[in-house]
Amino acid sequence: MDGTLIVSTPTRGERPAATRDALPSIGLWYDLRNPAPRSQTFTETYAATLEQIRWAERLGVGSAWFTEHHFTADGYCPSPLVVAAAAAAATSTMRLGTNLVLLPLHDPVRIAEDATAVSLLSGGRFDLGVGLGYRQLEYDAFGRSIRHRPSLMEEAVSIIRSAWSGEEVDLEGKRFRLHGVAVTPSPDVAPRLLMGGLAEPAIRRAARLADGFLSTQDATIDTFERACGELGRRDDPPVFSAQWAVVADDPDREWARVGDHALYQMNTYIEWGAFGPPELIPRFEDRDQLRASGFYHAWDPDEAARHITELCRRHPRVADVHFWAQLPGEHVDSGSARIEVLATKVLPRVRAIIGAAA
Repeated sequence: MDGTLIVSTPTRGERPAATRDALPSIGLWYDLRNPAPRSQTFTETYAATLEQIRWAERLGVGSAWFTEHHFTADGYCPSPLVVAAAAAAATSTMRLGTNLVLLPLHDPVRIAEDATAVSLLSGGRFDLGVGLGYRQLEYDAFGRSIRHRPSLMEEAVSIIRSAWSGEEVDLEGKRFRLHGVAVTPSPDVAPRLLMGGLAEPAIRRAARLADGFLSTQDATIDTFERACGELGRRDDPPVFSAQWAVVADDPDREWARVGDHALYQMNTYIEWGAFGPPELIPRFEDRDQLRASGFYHAWDPDEAARHITELCRRHPRVADVHFWAQLPGEHVDSGSARIEVLATKVLPRVRAIIGAAA
């Protein structure tokens, strides 16, 4: 499909050599949140999500991404690799990934094994995206120190890469000690190990260690590209750009319909500390203030296509641009209308603009 990532099949245990089309893929981002009062059960939400992903693939949507948090009242997805495995069974061409797994909370050998399983089930269509996380509650519950996040991340990445290589894992680190551990099976196509982050140290770590960057704010791409240059990277690591926007034929009407869901989403992230100490970051008072702030956008198809093409012109590394499939509290079917606009109106415009430029 035009705009998808093309991955060559390496020998067993090697990382894939990825090349990119001139066109980015357009994808979907899922958190599976279902706050009260619930319009559908969690069983219905999960089943409808998989059916939506299957349908979106037929429309030409190129990717689906799954994210992770724990111990939330709205059931934020705690097991993105499990959901990715189910999506692998429901699709045949769509790329799948995590944006992102909170790697320091997990046993890295277990993550390597589970990611291998998803890669095998999907025929090599899976990318493992990881990040640090920021909620003290999660670190406490999993018996980790939040102060150890950098070393937990770096050692886990080393272990995962060794596990995927087919060689024995041998590490005497600050956080993990493994000797002579052989992880089998190894993936036929090793997932790309992607990394996200908002703070400059996390972005620089991604530039140093990752196969690509998960951007959840466009402004971070400059920092990543600058860090890659300073590190002398010549492999042109791709960027996967998540967007905070709803796209509809009538964006004002759509924002009036779903803006309160976006308000809930953004304010809960602030309360959890996603953007810094919660006591220092004010909550948004209403949906109109949120939209006016520029944190969230409501675009028509032309505006969305312009944003995507301008983003790709500024940052040729951008290989994928993905949007929330639905917002917390919104019925799964409610988001499908926006997905159809992305697939049938935005993607053709992006192809036309970039194709004409080429």
